Amino acid sequence: MAGRVLISPQSSLSFVSPFSSSSFNSKTRHIAKPLYFRRTPNPRLFFSPTCIRSHLHDQRGEEQPQNPKTNKTHNDPFVLTTPLYYVNAPPHMGSAYTTIAADAIARFQRLLGRKVIFITGTDEHGEKIATSASSHGCNPREHCDTISHAYRMLWKDLDIGYDKFIRTTSPSHETIVKEFYSRVLNNGDIYRADYEGLYCVNCEEYKDEKDLLENNCCPMHLKPCVPRKEDNFFFALSKYQKPLEDFLAHNPYFVQPSFRLNEVQSWIKSGLRDFSISRTSVEWGIPVPNDEKQTIYVWFDALLGYISALLEDQEQPSLQKAVSLGWPASLHLIGKDILRFHAVYWPAMLMSAGLSLPKMVFGHGFLTKDGLKMGKSLGNTLEPKDLVHNFGSDAVRYFFLREVEFGNDGDYSEDRFISTVNAHLANTIGNLLNRTLGLLKRNCQSILAIDSVVAAEGNTFRDTVERLVDKARLNYETHSLSAACEAVLDIGNAGNSYIDERAPWSLFKQGGASAEAGKKDLVIILEAVRIIAIALSPVTPSLCLRIYAQLGYSADQFEAVTWADTKWGGLKAGQVMAEPKPIFTKIELKREGEDSSVLVQKMRKNTKQIAQIQGVAEAS
Repeated sequence: MAGRVLISPQSSLSFVSPFSSSSFNSKTRHIAKPLYFRRTPNPRLFFSPTCIRSHLHDQRGEEQPQNPKTNKTHNDPFVLTTPLYYVNAPPHMGSAYTTIAADAIARFQRLLGRKVIFITGTDEHGEKIATSASSHGCNPREHCDTISHAYRMLWKDLDIGYDKFIRTTSPSHETIVKEFYSRVLNNGDIYRADYEGLYCVNCEEYKDEKDLLENNCCPMHLKPCVPRKEDNFFFALSKYQKPLEDFLAHNPYFVQPSFRLNEVQSWIKSGLRDFSISRTSVEWGIPVPNDEKQTIYVWFDALLGYISALLEDQEQPSLQKAVSLGWPASLHLIGKDILRFHAVYWPAMLMSAGLSLPKMVFGHGFLTKDGLKMGKSLGNTLEPKDLVHNFGSDAVRYFFLREVEFGNDGDYSEDRFISTVNAHLANTIGNLLNRTLGLLKRNCQSILAIDSVVAAEGNTFRDTVERLVDKARLNYETHSLSAACEAVLDIGNAGNSYIDERAPWSLFKQGGASAEAGKKDLVIILEAVRIIAIALSPVTPSLCLRIYAQLGYSADQFEAVTWADTKWGGLKAGQVMAEPKPIFTKIELKREGEDSSVLVQKMRKNTKQIAQIQGVAEAS
């Protein structure tokens, strides 16, 4: 999942190297160890162990003790970020997957009553951007505008409710990057030296030979790295080896899942080398404050977007102001391919600048299609905009969050996609609601005869629902999104079993006390579906809005719900339900010999029908 994020500040200070020229051997590939440092950072200075140990509780919305160093409490915002996506090419399913997951987590936190700042955006500097723009016959700015707009349009189609969209070409971001750079420079952690090594243009970074494949090919892009020699500025990453080791030892939940932490610790243990943070051969970037002939390395630039995004529009930008508006981030969501930048480089940079570290970095896996890695050369790419256009946002969001265990690699196949969303959304949930509302219309004129609390007195079904709601919450809190979906779906499964066993249609035929029992059963099922609509709303917000509308609520009432509303007892006697309509139309499987274009037309027709139903719900 391509993405970047960093900071570079502005400064009018002249550059004085803290290292003697003898500390670097320009004939070798790597930087020699620095001779001395001004001071050794203490990881506890940046993140107190007490605060770190409690960060999981903080994400769960539970009350936190005040941190005397930062004077922050649990009332501070939950700041969640995706990578800033690199605009060398249009958005792909990998970037969509990260953002869907981030949106689900953000929506859940809002249900808990937290103030959420959900940050996403685009990383727009670097050699690849200029090359891609040239190949399309436009200048870099025009190219960035086009691709950044494509991301925002896709996020709209996927129901992504972000709060901040940062572009690294914005003037305010450049100001923050330069100010950050000056802080690190003043701390003695930036020096100038020649560098010669093997450079991956696609990664935009130098590579160690030991990490390369045959013929010096990059293991990520499978293309040969090219020899390059430059006069660059370097960040003294090696200075922070011990502080990073100590920090991770005291904060084992900083990198998640836990097996990713093992990777990070292994990288650090193998020895950290200083890395170049400027480029002489790249014009499309932020100028280095103390040498405008060079531009700041894209990662040292882009990571700072997580901080610059916190600024308000039209506000005079400053690093201190941005930090005061929500830093540190509660959660960075990233693909595993950029874990090193977020869990090693970024924390060291923040330590150098004297800023707090994010509370958690979560690295998820890759997506494959039909068991194969996706790529243009294989002709098996998966276009997210086509998926949404054909199947709707609810189906796309649900499939990837339910069927991919968050943190691990996951696979997409069209057959599995269709069978999953049909079984879960159309059958288990949609059909349960539709047939219950149909029975209510025929036998109770669509009016609830009794309060849901009274209807469920002495009924173990309510206990089952409450247990599954608690299970779903726990899984949301720990970012186990697939398990959260499963717990909510099990409420639907339990509801279908209940209604089949109770057979209220037969009870209504019997009349008298049996009919009264049938009325209770319908209220019980509809209350369970109401709870499903809230508990699944982080994953399928549009679908859940349609469910709520079917239950007689307005769009404003749906937007106002919190997780507390999953408590049993929301439906009251006398409440009028809406006319029964399908909330999710079953996707038709392609028949043998049928042209695939016919199937696509059918799917698009279904999507339009759902959109019409939703339009009625939002207008109510």
